Amino acid sequence: MKRDYYEVLGIARTATEVEIKSAYRKLALQYHPDRNPNNPDAEEKFKECSEAYAVLADADKRAAYDRYGHAAVGGSGGGFDGAGIDLNDILSEFLGRGFSDMFGGGRGRGRGQRGADLREDLTLEFEAAVFGTETAIQVRRHETCEECRGTGASPGKAPITCQTCNGHGQVRYQQGFFSMARTCPKCAGAGSVITDPCQKCRGQGRVLRQRTVEVKVPAGVENGTRIRFVGLGEGGVQGGEPGDLYIVLHVKEHAFFDREGNDLHCVVPISFSQASLGAEIKVATLEGEHTLKVPEGTQSGATLRVRGKGVPVLNGRGKGDLFVEVRVQTPSKLNHRQRELLQELDTLSRVENKPQRRTLLGKVRDIFD
Repeated sequence: MKRDYYEVLGIARTATEVEIKSAYRKLALQYHPDRNPNNPDAEEKFKECSEAYAVLADADKRAAYDRYGHAAVGGSGGGFDGAGIDLNDILSEFLGRGFSDMFGGGRGRGRGQRGADLREDLTLEFEAAVFGTETAIQVRRHETCEECRGTGASPGKAPITCQTCNGHGQVRYQQGFFSMARTCPKCAGAGSVITDPCQKCRGQGRVLRQRTVEVKVPAGVENGTRIRFVGLGEGGVQGGEPGDLYIVLHVKEHAFFDREGNDLHCVVPISFSQASLGAEIKVATLEGEHTLKVPEGTQSGATLRVRGKGVPVLNGRGKGDLFVEVRVQTPSKLNHRQRELLQELDTLSRVENKPQRRTLLGKVRDIFD
């Protein structure tokens, strides 16, 4: 009589998928034949727990087993032999591919290796980053050889199966409890060797070329933005797919605009009379001049907002705003008439020069200045 599958794995009938996997992992690692050579008892226990896991890890088979028992999953005879289950497969599934590869558990590089990604840097003027632009750059990259179509072998010739690894790309050997695998030293994991290399690429399957790539920069990019061009990187090895090209943007500073996100900031000087009486002044924007209304009694350092004159939202709708800081400019030289008028104004609008309590924000700024 077969033992109950839940009993075999040592779990409750209400066990979750995670608990089932965890229980099987422990038992499989404990009883795997690679760790227990010439131990029939361990081999039988490994087969038993593998059979239990094969049923309970499958939602449909588990439901049928819970209702009808072993008969529902063909468990009344024959049994499950666990053939073909490799210890490295167990490590890969439960501990991650990276752990398995440390022990040579990878499947071999084989043919069709993806090409490497490339990076190019592109410097843009401030306005080009704001409004977008199209330009061309030169890229040096390896491309698939047209002569041999990436095989590395002379036309009409084909790579032959590696005799060292029989085309698997790996050689396997036993070390302690583990069945280890290493990349084949003869074919470097390709599974085949080239006896008659292509003269144009010298057996590499790729040639180095310089290409002109058209780059479309969308509006609203900023310094450090990366643009990805799929398939424009290095060509693949032995027919593999090409890598990608990444363009990293470097944006120059503007003469008087500062950018913060999608907003622009600038400083504009105004006269004492414009600040006192109010005025309409012309301010520069990236789209041309704009008439800005300065309210009566504006103080030096006040910030005025111009909506929609900032930077377009990258891959979206709308624009940021332009913030104009006005600074009252004090004349350094006065003619006789200007001096008379200002003296008359001074007599009409005296200001008591008494100290004012500083704000907490002002004190904090002084600490970090």
